[in-house]
Amino acid sequence: MPVLHAEDREGSFVPHAFAEHSVDLGEIRMNYVVTGEPDRPALLLIPAQTESWWGYEQALPLLAEHFQVHAVDLRGQGRSTWTPGRYTLDVFGNDLVRFIDLVIGRPTLVSGLSSGGVLAAWLSAYAKPGQVRAAVYEDPPLFASEVNPACGPSIRQGAGPLFAAWSKWLGDQWSIGDWRGLQQALPDELPAALRPRSASFDADAVREPPQHLREYDPEWARSFVSGRATVGCDHETMLSGVRVPVLLTHHSRQIDPGTGHLLGAIADVQVQRVRELVEAAGQPFTYRSFPDQPHSLHEADPELYARTVIEWAEGLPAA
Repeated sequence: MPVLHAEDREGSFVPHAFAEHSVDLGEIRMNYVVTGEPDRPALLLIPAQTESWWGYEQALPLLAEHFQVHAVDLRGQGRSTWTPGRYTLDVFGNDLVRFIDLVIGRPTLVSGLSSGGVLAAWLSAYAKPGQVRAAVYEDPPLFASEVNPACGPSIRQGAGPLFAAWSKWLGDQWSIGDWRGLQQALPDELPAALRPRSASFDADAVREPPQHLREYDPEWARSFVSGRATVGCDHETMLSGVRVPVLLTHHSRQIDPGTGHLLGAIADVQVQRVRELVEAAGQPFTYRSFPDQPHSLHEADPELYARTVIEWAEGLPAA
């Protein structure tokens, strides 16, 4: 299937409060917004899987008081190009390297949620020298989004069954699109421990796909649950190469005692391993635990998220 640009999916989008822009990165056109004065430190926001840039919409004005902020749509999400067969951490990461070069053009602080947090880790290890000043990993599934992680639960014990269901019932590029079938199948296809955490589980309350899923290529889900997304980029090796200071925020989590399923993004044992690897690489590691907060802190409590990032950034060396 050929690539799909925003104009090929024009009926999928809704208006927002910030003007959207597009930059040609070569293989894709990346959609983004920018706010804040250019003389302020640069900050790049990287959304989670299924999240477009506007997941940060409430946090942007708060952050813009201290930074010039860029928030992007990754390939396969939002108004950025969909690229069948081309969803891996290395591909996503190199898109962001080009974005920093072509659009931001100076050393930047990076912050990402979930899969975006894994990409913040990727940039903290693999970006060009001098591109990244420091990195915020917001509730990242480090190790937990791998099929065969070096420690702790794998994707099969976390979000994997939900991703598999999205892939099966929605299909790559929404080629199947059976939303009702997905909802009816979830009670059988999700482990009992994961059912209450599925936003698409209640067929009566959620009759249509939510906006963030409409802007998302479900091939992302297949790529992660199959292990293709992390081929060539195991997290242990990546974290051993981190070259900048790190802040990791850790949100609601627990291990289901009956099945061992991870209810959350990253287990405590995996956070500890992240700390060990980052510190062994010679970089400062700051940990903030928010056990009562949901996965997306920047949506649930944008003021707390912004304050956490701003206060930590104030202690970094000058750019």
